[in-house]
Amino acid sequence: MNPPRTDARRHHDPEVRGFASDNYAGAHPEVLAALALANGGHQVAYGEDAYTENLQQVIRSHFGPTAEAFPVFNGTGANVVALQAVTDRWGAVICAESAHINVDEGGAPERVGGIKLLTVPTPDGKLTPELIDREAYGWDDEHRAMPQVVSIAQSTELGTVYTPDEIRAICEHAHAHGMKVHVDGSRLANAAATLDVPLRTFTNAVGVDLLSLGGTKNGALFGEAVVVLDPDGIKHMKHLRKLSMQLASKMRFVSVQLEALLARDLWLRNARHANEMAQRLAEGVRAVHGVEILYPVQSNAVFARLPHGVSERLQKRFRFYFWDEAAGDVRWMCAYDTTEDDVDRFVAALKEEMAR
Repeated sequence: MNPPRTDARRHHDPEVRGFASDNYAGAHPEVLAALALANGGHQVAYGEDAYTENLQQVIRSHFGPTAEAFPVFNGTGANVVALQAVTDRWGAVICAESAHINVDEGGAPERVGGIKLLTVPTPDGKLTPELIDREAYGWDDEHRAMPQVVSIAQSTELGTVYTPDEIRAICEHAHAHGMKVHVDGSRLANAAATLDVPLRTFTNAVGVDLLSLGGTKNGALFGEAVVVLDPDGIKHMKHLRKLSMQLASKMRFVSVQLEALLARDLWLRNARHANEMAQRLAEGVRAVHGVEILYPVQSNAVFARLPHGVSERLQKRFRFYFWDEAAGDVRWMCAYDTTEDDVDRFVAALKEEMAR
């Protein structure tokens, strides 16, 4: 049988690298191989396929025997579905002011999920019980949205990482007030690589109720999952996923990617490498006079402050984003496929532009 004809053409230079986002990277070859393996023949749609069934066992090996995964298309969808599952119509979610759900999801939690966000300023992107208490009040006040959930990101939007003890303290504090704890884990793998502990150590083992598990930033083509760790009091996930337009008909192609990442150690290899490249980048940047690193480099992100004009010139050579353009703050992200040469060329270009 002749192979099918294709008129597809490459429209980009695969040698081009940037530091704007780990979303810029392509899919890992092992993930692409898994997609090809899952292709062919017919499988039952909407999650009743063999790959989604097997994914549940993989998820339980990481997050405990009661965990259940609900694959979705993207991270925003995962967060909106998860937060809807643990809030009433009058409910609110306490989160850091810098949280992705607050600043980078186009108002989806509020507009799609109907959820009020109660934001708290933080020095490093991390909540504490004391910071949570700034908004954890007024449960009987009908004039105020009721705090029902604490949402943290691991790693945070500023690249910092919670220790297991810090998350345990948050969970104990939230649960004492009758609130659930949600983790935005779009970069959960990077946090585990930094802490050098299993995923369960800072999730189900310390009291987290549910999380959004990232795949795309860790080498998947697309796809994340809502992982329910404590099924008590968390219902109607299937209905909420459909209602939020996150139910994939050919779900096997989402599930098999997460399986490829999590069944062995691909998720950890990818995250460790991205983190190592961020450390290499930070070391190179620290040697450049006039550039300030803003936060501890604990995952695959480096935040820095440098002259605005330098950033603009450097952006013509390597793609990256301003974080706070008025202050001159930028964010540089490393991915699973970032190489040492990529980092060294970027640092050399930074030095050149700073010397102009």
